[in-house]
Amino acid sequence: MRRATAVFSFAYTRFRDLQKTEESARQSRQQASLDRVRADISSMRTSDDLNRVTPLVWRELTTLGIPFIRCGVFIIHEEEEQVEVYLSKPDGTSLAVMHLSFNSNELSVKTVNAWRNKEVYTQHWSREEFLEWGRSMMEQNQVADMKTYQGAEEAPESLHLHFIPFNQGMLYVGATEPLSDGDTGLAASLAEAFSIAYARYEDFVKLEKAKAGIEDALTELKATQSQLVQQEKLASLGQLTAGIAHEIKNPLNFVNNFSEVSLEMIDEALEELGKTTQDDHTAETTAILADIKLNLAKIHEHGSRANGIVQSMLLHSRGGDGKMEPTPLNPIFKEYVNLAFHGMRASKEPINVDIDLQLDDSVGEVPIIAEDLSRVILNLCNNAFDAMRSLGAERSAHGERYSPKLTIRTKSENSQILIEIEDNGPGIPDDIKDKILQPFFTTKKGTQGTGLGLSITNDIIKAHGGKMQVESIAGEGSIFKILLNKQ
Repeated sequence: MRRATAVFSFAYTRFRDLQKTEESARQSRQQASLDRVRADISSMRTSDDLNRVTPLVWRELTTLGIPFIRCGVFIIHEEEEQVEVYLSKPDGTSLAVMHLSFNSNELSVKTVNAWRNKEVYTQHWSREEFLEWGRSMMEQNQVADMKTYQGAEEAPESLHLHFIPFNQGMLYVGATEPLSDGDTGLAASLAEAFSIAYARYEDFVKLEKAKAGIEDALTELKATQSQLVQQEKLASLGQLTAGIAHEIKNPLNFVNNFSEVSLEMIDEALEELGKTTQDDHTAETTAILADIKLNLAKIHEHGSRANGIVQSMLLHSRGGDGKMEPTPLNPIFKEYVNLAFHGMRASKEPINVDIDLQLDDSVGEVPIIAEDLSRVILNLCNNAFDAMRSLGAERSAHGERYSPKLTIRTKSENSQILIEIEDNGPGIPDDIKDKILQPFFTTKKGTQGTGLGLSITNDIIKAHGGKMQVESIAGEGSIFKILLNKQ
């Protein structure tokens, strides 16, 4: 009897040790599984990485020994009132990623309510109910077809759905039978591990968004700083232009006024000579006075034209209040194309250019900042003159004829105004076409260009809510197209 008792005691002790060993191994497998979940989810960096969620959950549910045939994760976005659903096929591969509103179906409503109450939610589906939900997902374009949704040749005859809550949503486990309390507890441990890891993923995404926001802000700050520098340069140039124009205008007024007075005096002298006895001497004097009158008339004519140019320079350099106001567009183009042309003609290397103004009378008034748009016109015209001058020099060196032509068009198109500034210059090579609007990019040699003209022009057009496009064919010319809104 004692021997039998000793044998039983030894066998029972071995049995308990074996149970403890199995329990320890089970706990080790469970902990390893949870650690793998945390590691895998924490390594995710983009939304594309979330496609790994369902295979991961499938693998770890299998490792934990939980009986199931389908699984998934429901990420609940409270602010957007949307459920992001990741489902598996029976073989563990990803079925689909669905985006369901909170009220899209009964399952969504009840799942979200259970999540808010931090409760486990269960539901049972028959085969027909499983198929019915699949058809509703097809109607909402969440799955491509029923074959994709089933993920197997046959739909399950019976499916018990278990939703275990975690901070960001629900872990879904689908089984042919209800899960035991122990299996539900294991699934809850998996859901908790997933939640901790997913929180790290969300923090990383927030950091990336914040980083992108800071980088955008820095880029915008640099662009603003660059624009401020450019505006400061333009303001200095405007002050210099205004000062020069004022200095020129004063002696110009004397030229115009005294030439006008001299014309009147010539008329009086001729009138007095007419009253005297006519002889060879008076005839010669009359002829000389007539020539002087013609010269004075030319002086007054060109002095008046110079006065108009100076007046335009003063208007151009005058700082505005930066507000867009309805302004007749065509007169602006007439005035500043003319100013650009006469400025070019007065330069060291003048060229003859045929100016063709094709201005649509129906354009009328357009909301613009006149001072800024005048800079656009001057910049584009001056660039065209420079381009045609270089082509003219090249053609002349080869003994070829060339007739520079600048065409300005305005046209009303529905709710927009199309402006085209076209030249028949050398065109823009394809390899630099995308660079010409960049600040400080220039093809001019030495100090002839700052590379800011087209960049500032583009910024001004954008500030007007418009856009500028460049069409160019090397050897044939360029067209700068500007679209502005009528309102």
